Amino acid sequence: MRSQLAAAGLLAATSASAAQPGMQYSGSLGDILGQAASNPLYTYPTQLTQGIMPKAFHSHNDYWRPLPFWSALAMGAVSTEADVWLYNGTLHVGHEQSALTKERTFDALYVQPILEVLRRQNPDSPFVTNGPTKNGVFDTVAGQTLYLWVDLKTDGAKTWPYVVKALAPLRDAGYLTSYDGKTVTPGPVTVIGTGNTPLNLVQGVSPRDYFWDGPLPTLGTEFSNITKEVTPIASTAFSAQFGDVRGTGGALNETQAALLKSQVETAHAKGIKVRYWDLPYWPIGTRNAVWRTLWDAKVDLLNVDDLQGCADFWENLG
Repeated sequence: MRSQLAAAGLLAATSASAAQPGMQYSGSLGDILGQAASNPLYTYPTQLTQGIMPKAFHSHNDYWRPLPFWSALAMGAVSTEADVWLYNGTLHVGHEQSALTKERTFDALYVQPILEVLRRQNPDSPFVTNGPTKNGVFDTVAGQTLYLWVDLKTDGAKTWPYVVKALAPLRDAGYLTSYDGKTVTPGPVTVIGTGNTPLNLVQGVSPRDYFWDGPLPTLGTEFSNITKEVTPIASTAFSAQFGDVRGTGGALNETQAALLKSQVETAHAKGIKVRYWDLPYWPIGTRNAVWRTLWDAKVDLLNVDDLQGCADFWENLG
């Protein structure tokens, strides 16, 4: 049905344009499609992410992918993650020290690619008369922010100032979600510090354009003073909360289901979104069952190692 509607729309557009002076098409539909590809009528400045629908999943350990950031973007992931290590004043990206290289830096793998996408989504245009646009990375939903999680692996107090400095290109372009001490102003990119990120370098700091990954299980107790202005999304390890669910095919018992419900409701009452990581990735049926359970429980971001698998799962959500 989708392909039929798309084809109908294409034929209608082609028919309308063909009536214009200088716009003549001939041959088969394939020929017309080929001719249209080079026609200014069918190209536009912000088409880099044309047709990609944003999906509420988190590209876990994104830097492991053959093309970090780009692979997740192509699948529509609204959230991505980089592990960073500080050495000699540079933030290197990798899961372990042995995986680090001189070339694979936070700037090269994340800041610059994200900046490039946003520049292409916000080109200079004579049609924009009220200042530069601040569209996000997805052309289909320009207001969707990209969550950029920065997982500090080296000492937090020493490393975090370098992360803040590394964000300067995105900051200078006005692309970061920010907080002025009273109000959060949404932007195309929302940076969340996790891992060794110190709370005291985020909470109480203003103005700022970065946030903190709050501990989901203790938002109502030890960290009850954490607000959405500090923590837009809180997370925890699924395995630590619910144990190994492979023996039940991913199904939660009554006690586990009650805990899940309580944690989600506590966070949502504070305006904080929810993410669980360390989900079972095998068997596939168990993994999908856990995704479905979390989605039905109103968890906001599905933690994903298999991007294509989650994209397929997403298509069947109802």
